[in-house]
Amino acid sequence: MNIRTLPIKNLLRRPGRTVALAALTALLALSVFGGSIVVMSLRQGLNSLESRLGADIIVVPSSAQSKVSFQNMLLQGTTGAFYMDAENLERVREVEGVEVTAPQVFLASLKADCCSVKIQVIGFDPETDFFVRPWIEQSYSMNLGDLDVMVGCKVEAGIGETIRIYDERCKVVGKLAATGTGLDTAVYCNMDTMKTLLKAAEAKGVSHKVTSDPNDDVISAIYVKVREGYDISQVNSKIQGHTRKCSAVRTKSMLTDVSDSLAGISNTITMLIVAIWILALVILLIAFAMIAGERKREFAVLRLLGTSRSMLSGLVLKESALCSLAGGVLGVLLASLIVFPFTTLIETKLGLPYLRPAMSSVLLLGLGSLTATVIIGAVASTWASFRLSRVDPGIVLREGN
Repeated sequence: MNIRTLPIKNLLRRPGRTVALAALTALLALSVFGGSIVVMSLRQGLNSLESRLGADIIVVPSSAQSKVSFQNMLLQGTTGAFYMDAENLERVREVEGVEVTAPQVFLASLKADCCSVKIQVIGFDPETDFFVRPWIEQSYSMNLGDLDVMVGCKVEAGIGETIRIYDERCKVVGKLAATGTGLDTAVYCNMDTMKTLLKAAEAKGVSHKVTSDPNDDVISAIYVKVREGYDISQVNSKIQGHTRKCSAVRTKSMLTDVSDSLAGISNTITMLIVAIWILALVILLIAFAMIAGERKREFAVLRLLGTSRSMLSGLVLKESALCSLAGGVLGVLLASLIVFPFTTLIETKLGLPYLRPAMSSVLLLGLGSLTATVIIGAVASTWASFRLSRVDPGIVLREGN
């Protein structure tokens, strides 16, 4: 008899019991790995949004609150367009405490004969922009030409391809890095291109005018950086009173709402993981206790054959480790099949920034989940191994007679 191969033989001899224990440990690994990936992705998405929103204040038309939520546009990629008089840009610049302003213009394309796909188009001023330009320069160092566009990573258009927006053919010159936000589904262009697209949209009956004068320019949002030493709340209030039909929103309050939602989801996931672990540990303890009762005669025979108590304890622990390892690997694989292919669906359902962590972090998390699963299996089997290693062969075998 080879004591080294005995754990594997014992597991194969009772396949039903082995599969049940492996399934339970697989549930542990799945909950830890899958839940941790979701929480980590949400946190990375929030960090990405914080770094992308380099403004202290965002000014949008008051109508934005009724037509489409500006926050949903940033977080979920909801398409929409709202406009205000471009004169508000100068009004904001005149407010004491304002250091830099960056205007943007939004245009929602139509999924019809005039457009390749339904997308959000965002026009920005390369001369003053501090919101989009640093992000674009990571992927494209040249200036955007007329009808040149940069696309988010989730837009199905490759570099060098042409997309139609209101029958205007725009060339894709670059693809942007993922942010885990609704910005990944948008198309970006300079203001000259945006003016061309607005005229093309007007010709299709999609109006963007806010005054009766057809020559009046419009903008959709103004990103504001406040000078050092000024109170952001006070500057925000001044902007609110100095502009017409506008709403000034502190980005911190927007991020706080997102952070609160993320914290709520993280706490819920953590509570579910803890509940599953407690339940699984209790079931494992009961299972191993029952197994200890079933295997008394087997271990009594092994003791008579000269197997030491420490070898018997090691036998049970090895069986537990092998079973937990197999279940842990299965759980991590199942979690990967559930979480990674449905990243977009998870992001849409949660309505929060969602950026999958780097592969190195995923591998480390997977290894940690496997280690934790094996440890919990070993802990649950400790009492069983202690009892079985101390059986009295004579008493057990006489009981069997």
